[in-house]
Amino acid sequence: MYETYTTVIGTVISQPRRRQTASGEDVFSFRMACNSRRLDKRNGEWVDGPTLYLTVSCWRKLIDGVVSVVAKGRPVIAHGQIKTNEYVADDGERRADLEMTATTVGLDLSRCAVTYVGATTRGGPGQSVTEPPEAVAQSAAGHTDAAAA
Repeated sequence: MYETYTTVIGTVISQPRRRQTASGEDVFSFRMACNSRRLDKRNGEWVDGPTLYLTVSCWRKLIDGVVSVVAKGRPVIAHGQIKTNEYVADDGERRADLEMTATTVGLDLSRCAVTYVGATTRGGPGQSVTEPPEAVAQSAAGHTDAAAA
């Protein structure tokens, strides 16, 4: 089977939900909507196109980063493996939803402003590396990573 990875930019439209699977593994999921727009060259106005709806599921270490950032109404960018989830609804109708197993989720900085306060990154297997305090102070002061180096 092939794996289809894609990036979607949109807005969180549901309250994110953290739950455990039957095997005890945590999953954090939310619905998002992606609206396409195009410029109508005849009149110079923006025209709304169709909306793409999908469920985004976050697993393992990604949950730690998204749980405090992703909320209903926030602009997000999600990247991951996308698939169609087919099922039979309670009314007996066959339905299909688009689902993404995210590898990366972040806020869309073209539509919001954030303050970076530091991060814990993963080292090798089983290791965790925390940024030194001076890197966090430089980032908070508005320096880029290149300027801080």
